[in-house]
Amino acid sequence: MAPGVSPTAEPRWLRRLLIGAAALLLGLFLLLPLAAVFTEALRRGWAPAWQALSEPDAVAAVRLTLLVAAIAVPVNMAGGVAAAWCIAKFRFPGRSLLLALIELPFSVSPVISGLVWVLLFGAQGWFGPWLQAHDVQIVFAVPGLVLATLFVTFPFVARTLIPLMQDQGRGAEEAAATLGASGWQTFRRVTLPDIRWALLSGVLLCNARAMGEFGAVSVVSGHIRGETNTMPLHVEILYNEYQFVAAFAVAALLALLALVTLAAKTLLERGTRRGLPA
Repeated sequence: MAPGVSPTAEPRWLRRLLIGAAALLLGLFLLLPLAAVFTEALRRGWAPAWQALSEPDAVAAVRLTLLVAAIAVPVNMAGGVAAAWCIAKFRFPGRSLLLALIELPFSVSPVISGLVWVLLFGAQGWFGPWLQAHDVQIVFAVPGLVLATLFVTFPFVARTLIPLMQDQGRGAEEAAATLGASGWQTFRRVTLPDIRWALLSGVLLCNARAMGEFGAVSVVSGHIRGETNTMPLHVEILYNEYQFVAAFAVAALLALLALVTLAAKTLLERGTRRGLPA
């Protein structure tokens, strides 16, 4: 063994091979599809792509996607913080069950989760007759889209915060309580500053999934153009109608939103590592 070389260090050729394999897989499964989307969107120039994005159904799909995300993300942020605080800071009966329920959306197909809402609130569902009698529309309307999105995106904030809050322990909160701080004061001045970067990271992940969700919202939307079609659903309709340029133009916009979210998350993590102040 050469002096100064760690016995666990990999050979240089192996490191290069692994880096090359990772770069190849990244290019094949991420960069190449993204490049294909943008290429197809601009195949006939900027004018057809812009026309596809500015037509009324596309504008309605963009507005609805942003509206659903604007409702689901703050709700999941509040619920995720509350769930993470309970699990990480306290010991109580049913704690393991609560943790399992938080992870449930990861193991259940989004299509199944959408079907659950139809079975509950659809015309033939458990609460369907009562809702119809009171002229309340949930399925095939915006409330159904929000409920479906809430379910599939709930774990992101909680699962981002739980490991961090468990690692931090309860010492700071207990010290604040000893000094007479109320629960809200403890959370706002002690807990929140310590989790702010992880919270923002979880919110970005939740927002990306909310805007790109397809399976659950497809079941509950009814595919009503201009009313219940989000951007992913609008892409599907355009593609099925052989409007390929329009479909890829909307898909490119959706991919661009995802890339912006990814860039924000990367900058956020970099700032966390460097210890940037709030």
